Amino acid sequence: MNFRLTALLAVLPLAFVAVPSVASAADAAAGKAIFDANCSSCHGVSGKGDGPVGAALNPPPRNFTIGDFAFDPDGNGAKGEDTDLILVIQNGAMKYGGSPLMAPWPTLNEAQVNDIVAHIRSLKTGDAPE
Repeated sequence: MNFRLTALLAVLPLAFVAVPSVASAADAAAGKAIFDANCSSCHGVSGKGDGPVGAALNPPPRNFTIGDFAFDPDGNGAKGEDTDLILVIQNGAMKYGGSPLMAPWPTLNEAQVNDIVAHIRSLKTGDAPE
């Protein structure tokens, strides 16, 4: 191995430690309050996609308790990362090939969106579907 490749491989794991996810830096409790007010009618208070409005939607809302994420808005090949969730919340799912029923939330500021993402992360209880 050449020196540059060895140095890159030695430093690369530190990049993942030094840059925390958006969700880890945000306030999940504040996100819960925003989620309950704006998202729970479709996604349900527990995030299972079982809200009172969600029951009538086709396709049904995502089940966050199992990490049911369908979109990769940032195009990096990994669905459901914090950036992906942020983009879907801000711009709506239709922009990324999803349902127009997941409308954009342009009235939420960056901190509020990050707080919602932190709350969504806290909802995961099971394994993602294969």
